[in-house]
Amino acid sequence: MRILISGICGFAGSAIARALAAHGPGYEISGFDNFIRPGSEGNRADLKRLGVRLVHGDARAASDIDALPASDWVIDAAANPSILAGVDGLSSPRQLVEHNLVGTLNLLEFCRRSRAGFVLLSTSRVYSIAPLSALPMRVEDRAFRPDERALPAGAGPLGVSESFPTAAPVSLYGATKLASEALALEYGQAFDLPVFVNRCGILAGAGQFGRPDQGIFAYWINSHLRRRPLRYIGFGGKGHQVRDCLHPADLAPLLAAQFGAPKTDAADRIVNVGGGAASAMSLLQLTDWCDDRFGPHPVASDPAPRPFDIPWIVLDASKAGRIWGWKPRIPVQSVLEEIAAHAGTHPDWLELSAPLG
Repeated sequence: MRILISGICGFAGSAIARALAAHGPGYEISGFDNFIRPGSEGNRADLKRLGVRLVHGDARAASDIDALPASDWVIDAAANPSILAGVDGLSSPRQLVEHNLVGTLNLLEFCRRSRAGFVLLSTSRVYSIAPLSALPMRVEDRAFRPDERALPAGAGPLGVSESFPTAAPVSLYGATKLASEALALEYGQAFDLPVFVNRCGILAGAGQFGRPDQGIFAYWINSHLRRRPLRYIGFGGKGHQVRDCLHPADLAPLLAAQFGAPKTDAADRIVNVGGGAASAMSLLQLTDWCDDRFGPHPVASDPAPRPFDIPWIVLDASKAGRIWGWKPRIPVQSVLEEIAAHAGTHPDWLELSAPLG
């Protein structure tokens, strides 16, 4: 089976390529990357050693996509993943749309012409900000916990499900991914293509490019180890905000199941894929882990709110379990240790992956 991965030298794309290569024989993996993300070049040699065919290309350029090798499945892992993209002064809204939506359109056209299946790696940030921000919270064990007696439809003890609202506002980033989801599903319906949308929570692991607006686990651990300044921003400045995390290698069994699936009902094409409650932790709890691992390091408090921040989001991935028999296999402690080990051997990682200024 021929698998093509966009953004293959990014953190998610390269981890998925490695995991699929290790998952079993029968996959011929190729991919392309534009290498504009600092640090992505470092994955090239490793993937080549695994026999992955790499092409320099940009998803925004239709002519680059037209030149790609024929494939049976395309995994769209290329995106600007920052919740602040388009509004932070570092990229324009037009650039964000070109990366995240136009790139998906070009890949869908490739799939239409070559009759390939398509898997979109989407995000938990397609869920509406207002109802997420309004979830009733209490502090328990140094972290926000939702009040299960007063949760709205689509949220429950296991987290936020696929039925949670996706109405605007979801951020410009969330809007591009939500539009990509709709476009992918319409292409699947119109041209009889197998299409799946996997809404991922925070992906985390060794080699992630750490920034506070996207790779928060990698950023926090690397910064703590290097004694860089850290701040709890918003929500009283106490670090109670909570996220779950997932190692991208855990996506490989799900992708393998989707590759081999018969035609799937439209309602089953969108699933949450996250670490869930078992992996969820607050920034304060993450600091506790870092203090135990590296020694104490003070964290400043900045109670001022930041745009698009939400106090708690944990993905309920039980639908993926029911349909695909999927669940995360790599525990959060292993993910954190992997990041810490990588940080220990890459002292310049923050400068390389997210240069300041």
